[in-house]
Amino acid sequence: MKASAQIIGLPIISIADGAQIGTVKSLVINPDKGSIDFLTVEQDDVQLSLKAIPFKKVVGIGEFAVTVEQGHDVIDLSEIPIANQLVNKQIRIKNTKAITRKGQLLGEAREFFVDEESGDIVGIALQLEKGEAVLPASEVLTYGKDILIINDGANESLLDDPAQLLKAESIEPTSVMAEEDVSAQMEAMAESAENVEALQSLREKQVALLAGKRLTKDIYDADGRLLFKAGTLLGEEDVRKAQEAGPSVIVDVSMNVEA
Repeated sequence: MKASAQIIGLPIISIADGAQIGTVKSLVINPDKGSIDFLTVEQDDVQLSLKAIPFKKVVGIGEFAVTVEQGHDVIDLSEIPIANQLVNKQIRIKNTKAITRKGQLLGEAREFFVDEESGDIVGIALQLEKGEAVLPASEVLTYGKDILIINDGANESLLDDPAQLLKAESIEPTSVMAEEDVSAQMEAMAESAENVEALQSLREKQVALLAGKRLTKDIYDADGRLLFKAGTLLGEEDVRKAQEAGPSVIVDVSMNVEA
């Protein structure tokens, strides 16, 4: 378990290259899952767009660094619309007020704690009217931009020390953002598009972003058939082929190309 402050600012190390590829700039919160889905990356070179690492690509979060398998795990957020949506929601936890369903103020969030293996938010440090306490994340109903909505009886679940979160039986783990989840969200996004033109615009943007990039791994369709070999230089037709193969395939392509 790590406090958010222990993660932000850590160097990001590529295991394959043995080199630092950036530092952790911020944690992108998925309010629906109560988890960290992406780590945004700050790099030394000029950045024209926001870079990030999907949490599922993180190998480990240690005391001195965050490790990933390779530098290609850093992606351009504009290539993954769902990720971009999460960033634009600007969900934060620190300095938000914790209010019960019935409108009672319990305290103000000062810090939050993350399971470094899964990315789940496990607890929140609150500044109370008198003193401080730790609220298990299982008591949070809604992660809002400025307010946390919590259970009415949340005050009865307050803990004295963050270490007690590891023993709290009420915490129910949630899964890290999986490719299937991204695919489902992309399908929902497509279905809710106002018209065909909006969907076509999204597809053309994907083509523009991915055409000319080289794949870093083999890509398979939903039936397990090989579509593209690692090292393939994607053309426009390749990107369209991936789009036709389904949301999970285009997501897989987007997350496995050279930066």
